[in-house]
Amino acid sequence: MLVMETQEEVIVLTSQGHQRIEEELNRLVTVDRHEVAARIRDAKDYGELTENAEYEAAKNAQAFVEGRIMDLKSIVGRARILRDSDIPTDHVGLGSIVTIQDKNFGDDWTVTLVSSYEADPDRDLLSDESPIGKALLRKHVGESVEVKTPDGLIAYEVTSITK
Repeated sequence: MLVMETQEEVIVLTSQGHQRIEEELNRLVTVDRHEVAARIRDAKDYGELTENAEYEAAKNAQAFVEGRIMDLKSIVGRARILRDSDIPTDHVGLGSIVTIQDKNFGDDWTVTLVSSYEADPDRDLLSDESPIGKALLRKHVGESVEVKTPDGLIAYEVTSITK
């Protein structure tokens, strides 16, 4: 009989990303979980459970919260937090803060390259697996990249790399 061991992948996080995940996990466990349990208790008072929309909604919320708690615990358990010395400034890598300039319009955009687990494009945290993130990896100041987007091909130049 062949026994296969599954080794879970290490998840690389910035210290800020790790902190955000820890804060979300703490909120889910200490606040959201209790609020959902209270919603379930209250919904039971609305009558027959088989036709109780409030109860169903509360149970769905509970499943979401518990699933997210499991996911975050898994991420935290597999996390390797980037040390400041791990973040490159001579080229773009995980944790690098990169300023790129749109070569067509001259607009500057400063982003931080992170793993997909902490990516948040609305906060300029780009995944190393995203099209722009992949294009920027290992680039140096002065180098250009072209990225295919839904709006067409966009050319960027790396103008600075910091921590």
